[in-house]
Amino acid sequence: MENVPVQEPVLSTVRPAAKKTIFTKLKRDKWLYLLLFPGALYFLVFKYVPMWGILIAFQDYQPYLGFFGSHWVGVDNFKNFFMNPDFFRLLKNTLILSAYNIFFFFPAPIILALLLNEVRKAVFKKTVQTLIYVPHFMSMVIVASITYVFFTTEGGIVSELVSHLFGRQIDFLTSLTWFRPLIVMQTIWKETGWGTILFLAALAGVDAQLYEAAIVDGAGRWRQLWNITLPSIRSTIVILLILRMGASLDNGFEQIFLMTNALNRQVADVFDTYVYSVGITQGSFSYSTAVGLFKAIVGVVLIFGSNFLARKSGESGIF
Repeated sequence: MENVPVQEPVLSTVRPAAKKTIFTKLKRDKWLYLLLFPGALYFLVFKYVPMWGILIAFQDYQPYLGFFGSHWVGVDNFKNFFMNPDFFRLLKNTLILSAYNIFFFFPAPIILALLLNEVRKAVFKKTVQTLIYVPHFMSMVIVASITYVFFTTEGGIVSELVSHLFGRQIDFLTSLTWFRPLIVMQTIWKETGWGTILFLAALAGVDAQLYEAAIVDGAGRWRQLWNITLPSIRSTIVILLILRMGASLDNGFEQIFLMTNALNRQVADVFDTYVYSVGITQGSFSYSTAVGLFKAIVGVVLIFGSNFLARKSGESGIF
C-alpha cells in the first residue's frame, strides 16, 4: 500500500489588526469627546482644583500672606476642634438629624414609588407624578417661608388648629422639641416626589412575566410586592442607602440656617452652620476648613464601611 503524503497545515499569514492609537480614537469619536468637554471642565475647575484648598486646614492661613506664605501648624486646628466644648454638641445634633432623615425620609420615596407603581390609570399616575415633582424646584427660602406661615403663633393655620383642639398654643418655630421634626417634614415634602424617579425607573425594569407567573400561582398584590417587587429594586435601595450614609454629617446649610433662631440654636447648630459661623463671620478660615475636612473624611469612611457591609451581605455595592 502506497504511503499517502500528509499535507502540512498552512499557517495563516494574516496579522491581527494593529491597535488603534489614542489619536485615532479621538478623531473617530471627536463629537462625543466634545460633548464630554464642558462637564469635564466643570468638575475640573469647581471640584478638583479647589481640593488643593484643604491644605489651609494645616496652616494658620492669613489672606495677606497668601496660600504659600502662611505658617504651617500641622494638626493643631483639628486638635482645637476636637477639644472644643461645642464639638460633641455639634456631633450629637448632626447625627440625630441624620438618623431622622434616614429612618423617616429615606423610606418615603420608596413607599411612594411602590404606591404609584400600583396605579393603573396612566393619566392619574402622570398627574400625581407632576404634582409631587414641583416642590423639588422650589427654593428652600420659599419652603421656610411656607413653614413660617403655617406654624407661626401669629395666625398660623397649624398653630391655630392645635390651639383649638388641645386648648393650648405650641410655638413650633422656637421649640427645641419640634425643630428636628419640622426639618424632616420639610425634607419629606420637598424631596420625596423627586426621589421616586430612580425607584420608578427600577420598577419599570421588573420583568412582567414574574407577576404573571405569581398570579397563576395564586399570589395576591401583597405577595407580589414582597416576593417580586422589593427584591427586584433591592440593589437600587442599597446603593442609595450607601450614598446616604456617606452624607450623614451633611445636613445642608441653607435649610438649617433659615430655620435657626436664638431660642432653638441649642439643637439647631450642626457642622454646616458651624463652618459658616466660624469661617465666614469670624474669619477663621483654617479652622473651618479643618471642620469641613473632618466631615469629608468621616463621609468617605462611612461609604467604604457601608459598601463593605453591603458586599458581605451579598449585594453588589457601588464598587
